Parts: sequence; structure tokens; C-alpha cells
Amino acid sequence: MKFAHILTIAGITTLVAAPAWAQTVGIGTTKGGATAQVSNAISKVVSTHSGLQMRTQVMGGTQKYIPVVNSGELEFGLSNIMQYFMAVDGSGLSEGRKQDNLRLAATMMTFRTGALVAKNSGINTLADLKGKRVPSGFKGAPLFEFFMTAFLANGGLTWDDVKKVPQIGLRQHWNAFKEGKIDIVIGAVGSGAIKDMNAKVKGGVKYISLSREPAMAKATLAHIPKTGFREVKPAKPFVGILSPTNIIAFDYNLWVNKDVSDEIVYKVVKAMYENEAELKASSPLWRSHSSKTMARDQDLEYHPGAVKLYKEVGIWKR
Repeated sequence: MKFAHILTIAGITTLVAAPAWAQTVGIGTTKGGATAQVSNAISKVVSTHSGLQMRTQVMGGTQKYIPVVNSGELEFGLSNIMQYFMAVDGSGLSEGRKQDNLRLAATMMTFRTGALVAKNSGINTLADLKGKRVPSGFKGAPLFEFFMTAFLANGGLTWDDVKKVPQIGLRQHWNAFKEGKIDIVIGAVGSGAIKDMNAKVKGGVKYISLSREPAMAKATLAHIPKTGFREVKPAKPFVGILSPTNIIAFDYNLWVNKDVSDEIVYKVVKAMYENEAELKASSPLWRSHSSKTMARDQDLEYHPGAVKLYKEVGIWKR
């Protein structure tokens, strides 16, 4: 299979400086945000320690490079476990477009996210959102429409029960919240964005604890597959967590086209496994990552090259 790559000027410069024998592989990523930070860290570690040169290929969102990796035009991609599962399942964001050529290569950090409101809003449960202004649409980041639908379901609500306020992306809806135009936002626990909101929203912000009552939990997770509930207790870094609070936790994963050679995938995950400290030093995003749990999502299919490494180091338990 032929893999095509688009090299940036910086990438070409680095390639010239690299050993002439180094094989180049590509990884799909986004222009900015967490995905860009994570892919840059992986690319650097792989290029430094594997004998391969890994180049990032920037596209306009994860849904743009999923089919490119699936078709074999690019070797690697990364995303949250929800978008990956929807892709291989042909559901949700990939409804009717099953991407069956993708395989997991590594499970990395866990993100924790939840629903925030103003402390003085009078909203204490997600059921209290009835009749409130709720961000919708998210044309630039459609996954968050699924999150918001899940939060409404957790309160026994649907979109018919609230006032929909169309938004484009994550940052835009944060700004709308700070400007008092919507009543709820999605945010990662401990992130700088939440600290900023807390400072700019009168009275500060708080996370709403999700219900884990079986019927509500099932309705919630139906919209955001492969996620789960996680209780977070108050701590100084966790702005908005005022008491033990149930939020949503989900993994972030590196994945690969199934036809990429076992040798290449082995080298990539080996470089990541052996250089955990270097990955963690690149960004706080890697705080929850551990080499010992790189194979933990074993209910989904991993690439044989990754399985080989995980068996060698003793973390493959299937």
C-alpha cells in the first residue's frame, strides 16, 4: 500500500538533518488544542528514539483525518476513544461510514470532563436545565453536541425541553457563557479555561454532578460510547469542584491503518513505552498517562505490531 505524506518546511528541514536511512511515517492531527500538543510530543519521541521519522499532518479536525488513515494515505491518527469507536462502529459521528481498516496502537492519558454552570444560577442538577439556554450545533466540533445531549439525558431531558443556542466550537461556547448568553458549558477538570471562567463569571462557576442512577447512567452513556463516570473530590487545582462530583472520563488513543507493517507499529509504541518521562515532560496533558496502561482498552482490536511489544513487556492480558 502506498502512503502519501505532506511535509511541512520544518519537517523537510528536520528530514534533511536526519539519517538518510530513516523511514518517514505520518500522523494526522489538528491545528491546535490538546490533539496538536499530544501528536507533537509523540512525533518528537518517535523521531528521536525509534529510527523512524514521524511527521504531523495537520487537518481541519479529527473527522477529516479518520478516513485518510482508514484509506491508507496516512499511517497514524489520534483521538478520544469515542470518535475512534464511532469510526470503527460506523455510528455517531461516522454514521453509515464504517472505517474498518483502523486498529488501536496505544491508549494514553485519561481526560475528565463535565458540565459547568454559574454558582449563582440556581441550577443544581441537570434536570434544572429545563427551559434554560443550552449550547447546540457545534458545527466546528460536533462531538460536543453528543456530550451536551448526554448531559441533558442525565437530567431526564431532551432538546425539546431547553432553549437551543447554536454554537460553533468549544472556545466560542466558553465565551458565550462568560458573556451570559448560555447557562451551561462543557469543560475539562483542572484546565486553564475553567480557571478563566471562574474569574470572569460573576460569583464563579461550579460543576454539576451527574446522576449515576442506573436508568440515567444508561441514557447518558448511550450518547458518548466507551466513556464512564468518575468521582472527583475537591482539590486546589480543580476549580469548580465544590463537593464530590461525578463527571465523565474517557481515554485518548493512538491508532493506525491495519496494513502498516508490524515492524513500524512496534517501533512507534516501543519508543513511547520506553520514554514515558519524556512524553510527560512535554505537557501537563500527559499527567495521567502511564506506559503500563498503554494496552488497557483490550475490548477493541489492537494492531499486531503493538500487541507484540505489549506481550514482551508483560502488559497484554487478553
